Amino acid sequence: MVLDLAAKLKELPAVSGVYIMLDEYEQILYVGKAKNLKSRVRQYFQSSATKTEKTMLLVAKIADFRYIITNTEYEALVLENNLIKEHKPYYNILLKDDKTYPYIKINLKDTYPRIEVTRKLKADGSKYFGPYMLGLSARTILNLIHSVYKLRTCRGEIKATGRRECLNYHIGICLAPCTGRTTEEEYRQEVMRVIEFLKGNDKDVRERLKARIVDAIAREEFESAITYRDSLEALDKLLRRQALSLPKDFNLDIFAYATNGMYGVINYMPVRGGKVLGAENYPVDEAGQPSEILSEYIMQFYEKNPVVAEEIVVSDELPFEAEIADYLTAKKGSRVRIFAAGGGAKKQLIDMSYNNASEHLSVTVSKIATKEALTLTAMQNLQHSLGLNTPPKRIECYDISNISGTDKVASMVVFINGESARERYRRFRIKTVKGIDDFASIREVVSRRVKELNSTDLSFSEKPNLIIIDGGKGQLSSAMEVLEGLNIAVIGLAKREEEVFLPEESQPIILPRDSLELKLIQRVRDEAHRFAITYHRTLRKERQTRSSLKNIEGIGDKLARALLIYFKKVENIKNASIEEIMKVDGFGEKNARAVYEYFNKGEVSDEI
Repeated sequence: MVLDLAAKLKELPAVSGVYIMLDEYEQILYVGKAKNLKSRVRQYFQSSATKTEKTMLLVAKIADFRYIITNTEYEALVLENNLIKEHKPYYNILLKDDKTYPYIKINLKDTYPRIEVTRKLKADGSKYFGPYMLGLSARTILNLIHSVYKLRTCRGEIKATGRRECLNYHIGICLAPCTGRTTEEEYRQEVMRVIEFLKGNDKDVRERLKARIVDAIAREEFESAITYRDSLEALDKLLRRQALSLPKDFNLDIFAYATNGMYGVINYMPVRGGKVLGAENYPVDEAGQPSEILSEYIMQFYEKNPVVAEEIVVSDELPFEAEIADYLTAKKGSRVRIFAAGGGAKKQLIDMSYNNASEHLSVTVSKIATKEALTLTAMQNLQHSLGLNTPPKRIECYDISNISGTDKVASMVVFINGESARERYRRFRIKTVKGIDDFASIREVVSRRVKELNSTDLSFSEKPNLIIIDGGKGQLSSAMEVLEGLNIAVIGLAKREEEVFLPEESQPIILPRDSLELKLIQRVRDEAHRFAITYHRTLRKERQTRSSLKNIEGIGDKLARALLIYFKKVENIKNASIEEIMKVDGFGEKNARAVYEYFNKGEVSDEI
């Protein structure tokens, strides 16, 4: 194999592209990009090249490699990112898909904009500020704004219809646009003051809060004075976070990487309007040089989070710096610069971020090592215990959930490299089985999954190395009827004694209670059970809610379902105006008015 690798290394072209490292089982270990494939890939196998401990572990496992030539270095950057997301190699960074941060949103397209906290950013013309993290939350900032500026908190469209003002107007924290108490121009000016504050200009907020405290005390409204004092303290807390005096036009994202050669930590620190909004540390145990690790992290980070900053400052120079900047510029819609800080305030910010990463690394090395034992080592142990040909990189588990045969559902959870891959999870509603029949349900679900092996959906297109069926011999046999001949390892895991059943084996395997391999398959099984139960409860609640909504005159099952899909939950329907309800498919004024009057007469409790 060494001779084969040596021959392939000589054949490598000196052009840009992506390389894919494989182990002896032809499973993907690592995906990387290169401006010069010949030079970069050969570095892995040169004894004179400086390599981290983690990279040396990777090299020891490499049995073969492949490469894809790209027309440009930019294409190599994008292709690497896509391949990492698709294959989830063990030695690459893999950010959790559910990691997002809170932002403050103002939709300037609305006539009377409201301010809200959101984790979902859309290209709808809104202004977004943040992210907010660690200590001073977006909700705290929102409350601070509402204590100073008189913006509405109600949802829906504003129509001056002779309605009475709500309590917020009477206590002086809303301009009451819904009753015509303010003009569009006056309200818009108030919105612009909020935007200036969120950009970092806090002088107006401070002066207003101090004046209101004095005024409230003079009128002996001590509770209001305490509220304003708390808001002023929240503002002071925001300012106290600053270790540096920064220009107010600083709008940066800071990324610093600290490593001990085996493990590392990336620190992310957003700076908005000259203020550090917080910091977050992300442990990594990827192979590669710091510049490669930072590049991968930044690409994946902005897959899940918006590009708000104009400049991105990093602790190490990135070989694909210009290409990443172009990629983020296209994503943001305006120019983004990325660079390693050389000096001044930006270098001080990088040093602060690096110190945070180093401190976090020193206290989390043991946790990272434990995680590796629970994943990679557990996979290897499971391979030996079950007699598998390869470590089970991709594990799938199926569980059935129902009560008295109603709302029958199944879950499919996916673990890759010993960790949950939640974006690959899928849920099934059982279609062909009547009553309670777990065996038939397992056959249906596994059959439907197998039919999707050639799908473009990443949840189904990759063949699993191991399938776990929640249950004993009967459930396992039902799955095997479908999986026969597909060369997929299958086991059944019975809950009571945690017995592991193998096809064509009469006696179960009993894995040691404290073994890493048993803990791994238990984690997978428990996650499948949780996911199935959650889906079952959701369907049952939805059915019960639709049944209650059908008590409204003129509302059948179809319209009840449309309401729930649009508003997500009953509380939102209760708070909706007639105009909002009319936006739901199938609703005219008559039905919308019926729904509005039903809820506003108090005929439905909070529990439906």
